[in-house]
Amino acid sequence: MRVLIMGNSGSGKSWHARALAAQHGIAHLDLDTIVFVPGLVAVERPQSDVLADLRAFTERHAAWVVEGCYGDLVEAALPSCTELVFMNPGRAACLANNGRRPWEPHKYASKEQQDSMLPFLLDWVADYYVRTDRCSYAWHRRVFDTWTGARREVTA
Repeated sequence: MRVLIMGNSGSGKSWHARALAAQHGIAHLDLDTIVFVPGLVAVERPQSDVLADLRAFTERHAAWVVEGCYGDLVEAALPSCTELVFMNPGRAACLANNGRRPWEPHKYASKEQQDSMLPFLLDWVADYYVRTDRCSYAWHRRVFDTWTGARREVTA
């Protein structure tokens, strides 16, 4: 089992990935942990380093689940996956889930720091269906619709 999960922030990617990893005893990678410089908020590492870490993870583990909003990284890992999951519960669900998000110590030094970023995050999440960047609905939709392997879209 090698599962890629993509979708908007707050779509349930992390929850679903953790559940799969626990249920099947497989390795789990949250792409945020390799995209950003540890200890810095929203500072990205060089793309070549991120891709090298992603490749190392997928090669090191026979079974895995990888999740994130980065469509380009999902595309990079597609040749190794056995299933692609597109978490797409809609704008309202993603906004509500982000409003309830618990502290993520792997991303923020404190819950207060995380909460200070919430207005920016909610604006970014709300724009998911109109943006065209690597973390947009348009990118995710294209990746999902063109993937010929096993795939599943979760809309609720």
